[in-house]
Amino acid sequence: MGSLPLSDDRSEIVFFDVETTVPTRPGQGFAILEFGAILVCPRKLTELRNYSTLVRPSELSLITPLSERCNGINAEAVSNAPTFVDIAHSVYDLLHGRIWAGHNIIRFDCVRIRDAFAAIKQPPPEPKGLIDSLVLLTQKFGRRAGNMKMATLATYFGLGQQTHRSLDDVRMNLEVLKYCATVLFLESSLPDIFTENCWVSPNAVTRSRSNGKSRPEGGLLVSSPETETQDKNHPILSLATSSTEIAVSNAADTFSFRELQNEINRESIRTDVAMDDKSIQYSPGSAASSSVHQAGSSSIAVLEPDFLSISSIDASLVPSYYGSQRIELHHEGFPFQLHCSGLKVRFGINTKFVDSAGRPRLNFVVDPSPSLCNVLDACDNVARKLSSESGSSSDWRPVVIRKEGFFNYPTIRLHIPTAVCEEIAIYATEIYQKESSGSVQRLLFSKFDAAELDSLFKPGTFVDAAFSLDLYDYHQNAGIKLVAKKLTIHCN
Repeated sequence: MGSLPLSDDRSEIVFFDVETTVPTRPGQGFAILEFGAILVCPRKLTELRNYSTLVRPSELSLITPLSERCNGINAEAVSNAPTFVDIAHSVYDLLHGRIWAGHNIIRFDCVRIRDAFAAIKQPPPEPKGLIDSLVLLTQKFGRRAGNMKMATLATYFGLGQQTHRSLDDVRMNLEVLKYCATVLFLESSLPDIFTENCWVSPNAVTRSRSNGKSRPEGGLLVSSPETETQDKNHPILSLATSSTEIAVSNAADTFSFRELQNEINRESIRTDVAMDDKSIQYSPGSAASSSVHQAGSSSIAVLEPDFLSISSIDASLVPSYYGSQRIELHHEGFPFQLHCSGLKVRFGINTKFVDSAGRPRLNFVVDPSPSLCNVLDACDNVARKLSSESGSSSDWRPVVIRKEGFFNYPTIRLHIPTAVCEEIAIYATEIYQKESSGSVQRLLFSKFDAAELDSLFKPGTFVDAAFSLDLYDYHQNAGIKLVAKKLTIHCN
């Protein structure tokens, strides 16, 4: 570590990151392979000290080829490294009583630290406050850089490639925050000019149940599909649509992370949508049969069933933010989502089930085409096989619903997820309306209202849908959940 003096009140911010093994079977936990941290002055954002070390896990066999591919750390590299017991005192001294900062630390790094201390039967360090840059930047900076992975944000700002090594990653995290804060500060300094030149399309439509007509006030500012791709990259869009501003000090050389910490503690981070979800760059008006969205090192193919090779569908285990692993479907080696045109609504919005806050979990039922059924059946087969081989004993629920007596009339269920921001529930699915003239408008909703949504998805209505295929295994039930990313409703 460095030798610069630290304050007595432990007011420094500690940016930290852990690299871990990747579990390969149910019930297997993560093992820390590397810990890295920097202590940062909250007034000048200068690095005061740093600490990093490789960590030898209890069993070197935990370091699998999959784990090595994720961070480059192999068994030989850690064979002579200290164990976590050996470094626990240093880690505790660094973290305890300070503000913790990092990217996705709430869901991942904090959990790994607590688990590691629990494994050696020692009390874990406790933070004075938390700054999770994944949550913070998703809310304040928006998805203008694509998905919110650190690698994507770094590429957006030209900061180089993410190495997935702890000390490099925390330094990159700090630089990304500096860049994002500077952009937002500059935008907020000339809001009239930025607003005047904003690329928000006049075709945006806000709906309310009372009249269902366009209105200029309330809701979020969004664009029509024709200009959506360029709108997402406009630097003022996120700021113009936010009800709160990022906390930036007007002092000459200071940026108030204390204000940021207070801000994040006020924000709700509950969501039904995983933060690492990759956005689909797809316009409902596009006639392309398939497209590939490149985001950092990851890519998602958006495919139509008629142009998809059944034999090229497979499934594999990938790391999950939620504790172990999850099954991901691939087509020709890439994660994929589906786009289907002209799906006929069989049953409208279902509100039978509710989430922990009492809000309905929204879904509706459509009639799939034969080609879509074939694709989904193939996905079911490979995912169910891998699930069984991975040790799951859950009952598998087919994604294509074929009820007794109606086998030739299959259906599928599309889910409309909700997200919560500042205690306000919003639809996480982008919803558009296509007029008979061919014009397409984005629909906005002033409030969460299942009845209003149901009025749009009447039986017999046709919709175009882009959706992901998300695997679940919960309460002894497993299967594929079709999560709508974009829906375009055809008007009569």
